[in-house]
Amino acid sequence: MTSCLAVGVMSGTSLDGVSAALVRLTDDPLEAQLVAFHQEPYAASERGQIVDAIARGGSKDLALLHVALGERFAAAILQLLAAARTSPNDLAFVASHGQTIWHEPGRATLQLGDPAVIAERLGVRVVSDFRARDVAAGGQGAPLVPLADVMLFGHPDRGRLLLNIGGIANVTWVPRRGTAVGALAFDTGPGVAVIDAVTRGLDPDTRFDRDGARARRGKPLRKVLEPLLADAYFAQPPPKSTGREHFGLEFADRLVKLVRQAGGSDNDAVATATALTAETIARGLERWTPGAGPETELVISGGGARNPVLVEMLAARVHPRPVQPFDRLFFDGEAKEALVFAFLGFLTISGLPGNLPAATGARGRRVLGHITPA
Repeated sequence: MTSCLAVGVMSGTSLDGVSAALVRLTDDPLEAQLVAFHQEPYAASERGQIVDAIARGGSKDLALLHVALGERFAAAILQLLAAARTSPNDLAFVASHGQTIWHEPGRATLQLGDPAVIAERLGVRVVSDFRARDVAAGGQGAPLVPLADVMLFGHPDRGRLLLNIGGIANVTWVPRRGTAVGALAFDTGPGVAVIDAVTRGLDPDTRFDRDGARARRGKPLRKVLEPLLADAYFAQPPPKSTGREHFGLEFADRLVKLVRQAGGSDNDAVATATALTAETIARGLERWTPGAGPETELVISGGGARNPVLVEMLAARVHPRPVQPFDRLFFDGEAKEALVFAFLGFLTISGLPGNLPAATGARGRRVLGHITPA
């Protein structure tokens, strides 16, 4: 049996910061155990630099940000290891998802965070650029979490829905743990990206709607939701993925404009953005996961799972389906995606495929990523 320690590092579409997970991996049985977890929020200036790069970054800006993020990820990993009293020499590898700057499903995907910098600072080989091979094979390049959902987090005896609400929300239907046949996954649409963008647009000093406070003081406006729900993405069948290119600042600005035209308040805009996320997740489940009956539990993780108003709206919308926090069944849900990329890195190092073609639309299963030597 092979057993090793590795670190997965993640910076997601929510742009909250860097998440790093120290993970123990084994291949017989195939398991991933969270050992330690560390998060570092981005400063406002860092977040602004990433947003600018997404919106209009030139080649020089992208090159410099690529290196800067590599340094940022390496520093976060060293902080994690120090807190866990673990040496970089104890790691078999680091798996870095990077920060997505551009994601155009089926055509191109770009993540920044130079793996050479990480390898140089830690003296450890780095697996990175996980999405590009799936795109080259005709896939969307996303979502990539589903294979881990199938192998690690599915129910051993029955079906389970696993929902991650990051900047973009994605769901995986797992008929049974370890069984990829029949599994399905897709991005439902916005997670917290639109909520955060609306909140920051109204108050630049506020990163997100903490505890759903503004949404709770507002009221979702149905006449605003209806034109937003008519977006063609929501009717598109899986496999499908999306990003901030679609559900970002322009979409948030449109939502706020519609709310103001309808006479709504700033808090109504945040409440409407929150309701949009809950409604599009619920509609995606209803339309595209027919195998999951109303008794099938929905397990939620990601930053959106920390927003009680969003969770309440979603639970009411999918009732009587039971809604469970990922934390209650496994570990801190904020650590899930970082652990998943450590798992995917383990598959890459082992020469095993890491994509699920039913989720991404790729022509077949592929070994993902590039390996930068120590």
